[in-house]
Amino acid sequence: MENNVVMSDSLTSSDGFGVTERAARRILSILNDEPQGSMLRVSVSGGGCSGFQYGFTFDQKRNSDDVSIEKDGAVVLIDSISLPFVAGSTLDFVDDLMGQSFRVANPNATAACGCGTSFSIG
Repeated sequence: MENNVVMSDSLTSSDGFGVTERAARRILSILNDEPQGSMLRVSVSGGGCSGFQYGFTFDQKRNSDDVSIEKDGAVVLIDSISLPFVAGSTLDFVDDLMGQSFRVANPNATAACGCGTSFSIG
């Protein structure tokens, strides 16, 4: 069971997935209330108002097809089916007038909804 590990910084390569320092800090903060060994899982599924939607859950299990991204001690998992949809993207955490949330800056998205959780690929 070999896992791919992608080390990332605030910027990401065209085929990678980046995690900002803000997102890493927020993940670690949330993990204080989660079971030991938990990791953030980012997934893409069909649905939402634009065709696809991002999912954010916490998981204690790393699957054999997961890509693992580590940033400042925070671990983000992405399954092999979701990875092509988020390749080249960056995960950030924003705190603005609309509220607090994880956001994916996705260069593959041709359209997105106002809330930032769903997108389409043309």
